[in-house]
Amino acid sequence: MVDIKNLEAPISTVTIERNQFDAPTDNIYEAISVVAKRAIQINSEIKKELIEKLDEFATHNDSLEEIFENKEQIEVSKFYEKLPKPHAIAVQEWLEDKIYYRNTKEEA
Repeated sequence: MVDIKNLEAPISTVTIERNQFDAPTDNIYEAISVVAKRAIQINSEIKKELIEKLDEFATHNDSLEEIFENKEQIEVSKFYEKLPKPHAIAVQEWLEDKIYYRNTKEEA
């Protein structure tokens, strides 16, 4: 699980040297594929955690008259909006060698 409170990934766009990015695989497309799959995993983890936190605030009434502003819910939403994007987290993990991958074609 991703520790979202202690992330060092950039929030804005950062240029990365291509040779540094594809060095572990020697193939830019394979490196992008690995990072993309990890970004999907990170996104689903963050989404699951956010839904669990927002479920605490859920009201089970079908009445439209009882819609009210919940400041705690807004703070939770703002926290998740300010997080680095999943692809930025995945790229940071890739550059720090925190992603395990293997080439199944080489093993066969």
